[in-house]
Amino acid sequence: MSKDIQPVRGMNDVYGEAAPYWNRVEVVAQTVLGAYGYHEIRLPLLERTELFKRSIGEGTDVVQKEMYTFDSRGGTSLTLRPEATASCVRACITHGLLHNQRQRLWYRGPMFRYERPQKGRYRQFHQIGAEAFGFVGPDVDAELIFLSARMWSMLGLKDLRLHINSLGTPESRYTYREKLVDYLQANMEALDDDSRRRLDANPLRILDSKNPDLRKVISAAPKITDYLDTESARHFDLLQQLLSDSGIAYTVDPKLVRGLDYYTRTVFEWETDQLGAQAAVCSGGRYDGLVEQLGGKPTPATGWALGVERLVELMRLADSPVDAGEPHVYLVMVGDAATRAGLALSEQLRGQLPGLRLWNHCGGGSFKSQLKAADRSGARVAVILGESEVSERQAGIKPLRSATDQSSCSWDELGERVAAFLT
Repeated sequence: MSKDIQPVRGMNDVYGEAAPYWNRVEVVAQTVLGAYGYHEIRLPLLERTELFKRSIGEGTDVVQKEMYTFDSRGGTSLTLRPEATASCVRACITHGLLHNQRQRLWYRGPMFRYERPQKGRYRQFHQIGAEAFGFVGPDVDAELIFLSARMWSMLGLKDLRLHINSLGTPESRYTYREKLVDYLQANMEALDDDSRRRLDANPLRILDSKNPDLRKVISAAPKITDYLDTESARHFDLLQQLLSDSGIAYTVDPKLVRGLDYYTRTVFEWETDQLGAQAAVCSGGRYDGLVEQLGGKPTPATGWALGVERLVELMRLADSPVDAGEPHVYLVMVGDAATRAGLALSEQLRGQLPGLRLWNHCGGGSFKSQLKAADRSGARVAVILGESEVSERQAGIKPLRSATDQSSCSWDELGERVAAFLT
């Protein structure tokens, strides 16, 4: 294959055995989020670059190094979205969704970051996210954690660990930042090049370094929870009570700071040790100042986003059950007359039995080869039409997953007989 039609590095096709896992994640997410009162919003892939500079922060790695940014023909700087919280806020402001209203919204789709591709980290990756606007207290923070935990249960995932922290208000975080910078400057010799680069622009991100050589200096660093303002401390204490009351296990992790500038107070991550360096599966927190920062009225807000690729990999490792989409019925049609009658009959059955997965054997072939194809398909039963069946308006019914003998019935009875195999 020539290089010009190769897939783009870090952007993957999803097909075959992987697709049912993706479908399962999306179905469970839609079911759980809907049950908690969250409504879907569909957001564009492209936004004005300024949206992400103002929301994520110009000093972050995302904005400085990872965004896919280009000028449109009209000269406007556009960016493929690296995350969707900012887009969701922009949409709410654009359409007046926050005027004297509270909103619970969720979204899904691809995000884009120019990173070194590795397992669990791709240049096009997919997220499902939930955002709640207009809710002040920690109760909605807890609700978002509860619904994510319910998703893990429904997906058959048992070994995810919840880490929580509080970043306080911008004012209390500024006080903490000064203390942290003083400490890190006093330990400059122990810092690596990346941490020294971050020291001026985003020193809190040093706490999230994955360099094992920095563990000692990071563990001894001042803790942000010791510098919280009174209201943030009360908010965080109540969140912990709500989680404990509902039986949600968690770890308070002072090193959890998140990589985006807009977070305030609550931050959290669901983590795993099964995916190597990509420990975070679902991350989120509160961002009470972002709506106002982007031009809206002051609005409290909180949310999370999960990585679909990482969830799918965890499901495969856990051998979680998924519906692979096998047919219920495989229609064997031998001869032209059987094909004509069978195609019409299959549409009749689909109308009678909504949700029926019926595969027609198209393309001809002998009875033996078609029956082998029926068995390989995973269907529960084969419906058989040949010349004699067509002349008598009968259909053969052959169970494929049991030792039950083949039988026959009239076309008028076929819907009822097939339905019996689905119960």
